[in-house]
Amino acid sequence: MDKKIGSFFDSVGSFFSGADVIPWCDRDIIAALEGEAAEGGSGVSEDAKKESIMRLSWGLVHSKRPEDVQRGIAMLESSLNSSSSPTEKREKLYLLAVGHYRSGDYSRSRQLVERCLEIAPDWRQGLTLKKVIEDKIAQDGLIGIGIAATAVGLLVGGIAAAVSRKK
Repeated sequence: MDKKIGSFFDSVGSFFSGADVIPWCDRDIIAALEGEAAEGGSGVSEDAKKESIMRLSWGLVHSKRPEDVQRGIAMLESSLNSSSSPTEKREKLYLLAVGHYRSGDYSRSRQLVERCLEIAPDWRQGLTLKKVIEDKIAQDGLIGIGIAATAVGLLVGGIAAAVSRKK
């Protein structure tokens, strides 16, 4: 019960803080996905192996741990050229975009989601991610403008103070 209440307050807090809508994946789920991918190495079909690796990649790029995200990005990049269908390529591009978003590389994330949308222009998941990325870029831009304006204000104020002391 306490866990559900905590989860509720976390979700309300993320709503008011403007947090993104991309889900997170915890360490327990990633460990289970790693076990599944390791078991996929023996006696299962090639499709089952690919599917378990895709699930692991999904978990890694949705992790809160930066090293997991980087590992997921590396796995996806190494398998991107071997995609057999446009849908598979779209999924990998999307997950790469999520990974780069999570690691703070918003311009690369936007490039990847745009490539994803070239394959499926009306794909809602891709369109939602693109909006989240663009909102984050705009938010960071406003913060940067605010910092620059403050720095200019301090510089002008310092110059004005120095000039008024000399008089």
